[in-house]
Amino acid sequence: MALPAGIPSPDPSWAQFQVGPLTVHTYALCLLAGILAAVVITQRRLSGRGAEPGVVVDIVLWAVPLGIVGARIYHVLTHPGDYFSPGADPWEVLAIWYGGNAFYGSLIGGAVGAAIGCRRAGIRLWSFADALAPAMLVAQALGRLGNYVNHELFGLPTTAPWGLEIPATNPAFPDGVAAGTLFHPLFLYEILWNLAGVGVILVLERRLALRWGRAFAVYLVWYGLGRSWLEAIRIDPSSGVVLGLPANVWASVVAVALGVTLFVVQTVRHREPELSVYRPGREAPPVAAPASER
Repeated sequence: MALPAGIPSPDPSWAQFQVGPLTVHTYALCLLAGILAAVVITQRRLSGRGAEPGVVVDIVLWAVPLGIVGARIYHVLTHPGDYFSPGADPWEVLAIWYGGNAFYGSLIGGAVGAAIGCRRAGIRLWSFADALAPAMLVAQALGRLGNYVNHELFGLPTTAPWGLEIPATNPAFPDGVAAGTLFHPLFLYEILWNLAGVGVILVLERRLALRWGRAFAVYLVWYGLGRSWLEAIRIDPSSGVVLGLPANVWASVVAVALGVTLFVVQTVRHREPELSVYRPGREAPPVAAPASER
């Protein structure tokens, strides 16, 4: 039996469904699944380094709301015409369920929230960031499924058998391109890139004992490199253009530069092992004795 040509475009009805009087958006469910996965993975990794159970939830209660706010602010600032041009509805600035939540904005807002949460919980920010690094990539991979359902995150036309079908009625469908044309499935490329990054971070952690923020530095470099390439061939609306390049490409370059700088600086500053994930002066909880000693 012949395989279908390309990745089929999901039916528009997949984007939302009714549960009684409530309208549930699939994109939001993908984001929630990513957040839940990140919390579970990060807590497991921090607990393995001596942190108390549940401490990640205390931090996430600050990081997630501020991350959502940051994501939306970044998106609105890079798409002002969608919300403030003549005929636009400015109230849609608040309609995050329609998509348009920029990751780099969430990274900035979430970092502020994580710093507040870590300080209140007595956890070193860099220890939390290292535990979070692979979990972030898993969360982003799950979130990209929401872009698929929303017919977002696609690139230039392609004849590859894994090309993505996009309805010609999509507002981002390029002019002069025939209906039925396939496009690069950037959402899928990013999912695969992110999952590969999880493996890279875990391997480097074992070989180089990445601590003091260096695992998070690897995350910034890995994600920034992949995202810069994806944004360079993306054709659906993503961000404004700055000096001839999409704003997200510049943000990716900044992420890579920050990651490299962070890795070098922390390597020079902290040659000693990280003995505790707790801030100086914070009394760590007693560590249970191994089962063999009980």
